[in-house]
Amino acid sequence: MRIHEGVLDGSGLRVGLVASRFNEVIVRALVDGASDCLRRHGVADDDIELAWVPGAFELPLVVQRLAVSGRLDVIVALGAVIRGQTPHFDYVAGQAAEVGRVALATGVPVTFGVLTTETAEQAADRAGGKMGNKGWDAALAAIETARLLADLK
Repeated sequence: MRIHEGVLDGSGLRVGLVASRFNEVIVRALVDGASDCLRRHGVADDDIELAWVPGAFELPLVVQRLAVSGRLDVIVALGAVIRGQTPHFDYVAGQAAEVGRVALATGVPVTFGVLTTETAEQAADRAGGKMGNKGWDAALAAIETARLLADLK
C-alpha cells in the first residue's frame, strides 16, 4: 500500500495570506499566528504575501485573483465573522466560505482560517487565546496540503 501524506516542511513554498480588516484586532492575531507558523516551518519571509481586504465577504475574489496569478503555491484565508442580531452573519460567513470553490476551480490549495463565532470572546479564544490560534492551524494545513498535492503529481 502506498500512503500519501504532506510533510510539514514549507521550504520553498510561496504562500499567500488574505486577511479581512473587519474585526482587525482578532484577525491580526490570526495573521501573526499564521506568519509565525509559516516561518517556523521553513517558509522564507520573501515567499509570503499578505493582502488585506475590507471584510470577510471580499475574501473569495482576492483569493481567486492571487490563485490565478501563478505566483503562489497555497493561500490561507483569514478572518473573523461574529454573529450579531441580524441575518448578516449568515451571508458574510457563507460568502467567505466560497474560498473553497477557488481551490477546486484553480487547483491552488486554499485553507480556511476564518472564525465564525457567536461572540467576540469566542473569537479571541481562537485567535491566540485558550483555544489556540486558528491562523497557525490554517497555515499548517496549507503547508501539509501543498506538499500532499505535490506528492500526488
